[in-house]
Amino acid sequence: MKNKINACNNILELIGNTPLVKLNKITEHFDGEFYAKLESFNPGHSSKDRIALHIIEAAERKGLLTKDSTIIETTSGNTGFSIAMVSIIKGYNCILAVSSKSSPDKIDMLRSMGAKVYVCPAHVSADDPRSYYQVAKRLHEETKGSVYINQYFNELNIDAHYQSTGPEIWKQTNGQITHLVACSGTGGTISGTARFLKEQNPDIQIIGVDAYGSVLKKYHETGELDTDEIYPYRIEGLGKNLIPGATDFDAIDDFIKVTDEESAHTAREISKTEGIFVGYTCGAVMQATKQLMSNNVFNKDSKVVLIFPDHGSRYMSKIYSDEWMENQGFLNNNKVEETPKVQVIQ
Repeated sequence: MKNKINACNNILELIGNTPLVKLNKITEHFDGEFYAKLESFNPGHSSKDRIALHIIEAAERKGLLTKDSTIIETTSGNTGFSIAMVSIIKGYNCILAVSSKSSPDKIDMLRSMGAKVYVCPAHVSADDPRSYYQVAKRLHEETKGSVYINQYFNELNIDAHYQSTGPEIWKQTNGQITHLVACSGTGGTISGTARFLKEQNPDIQIIGVDAYGSVLKKYHETGELDTDEIYPYRIEGLGKNLIPGATDFDAIDDFIKVTDEESAHTAREISKTEGIFVGYTCGAVMQATKQLMSNNVFNKDSKVVLIFPDHGSRYMSKIYSDEWMENQGFLNNNKVEETPKVQVIQ
């Protein structure tokens, strides 16, 4: 009898069990130890693979999906890619309402994965009929037999990370984790991971990263949605202009805000110091960690895990483009971080 070939049955079996990697150079002068949970090692290159598979398989168990069903979702890009990937394997159609803030790289990737894409203006209110929230709802109503993932208000978004990301981090750190730093957009990643970790050790500090222009930090502190907090910002997949039902604010100890500019530069710094090619929100998480270090949040005994949500390849036309950085006013005499020039030999 021949030995069985050691292979996955399909790409979906590669979701989860992402590596934890120690950060060295960028944290060289920090107190404590710092580790990155590299969600780009999921086959769809982001943490959103976890929720896409979890939510779609839950819909299958309920009998909501049959062959040739259509799955509809709002996305800044990563969730859409993950849903499109899962849809291909399982035989579903995929329609995505995407924020215009999403990088052209992300939008092109979604189209390449066979998804029908509607690009919606980013800087309109959540209840505006042109917003990607409302466009997705309308498409769901118009498409017979469709399923709307609705990640912003789907408890399964939290459950996916409670079942996977949280246990993985607890096991990988042998229960030694003292702090978790993670971005908060829909809130599923930080909430589900936090719920699990807090059950193991309630002293673990959960710190959410928010963007200037978003309402999450102030809502966590006051319980009020302050629309005066809302203004346009550039980071994708971080912060919100509404309060997502998929965010468990009680599981989060504190929020810290970061700027577009500093997050972009810090993403580039990670790539150049740690050799990890990271996305924009990874830069935001690392920038928040720098600010927390300056605020004396950590000490020599701290074991800090940062969730790095996605891969730098999705931001080639944004933070890794010197032209885009310059157009945003992010390249100046104080921060000359242009990438090395290409030398063409004639």
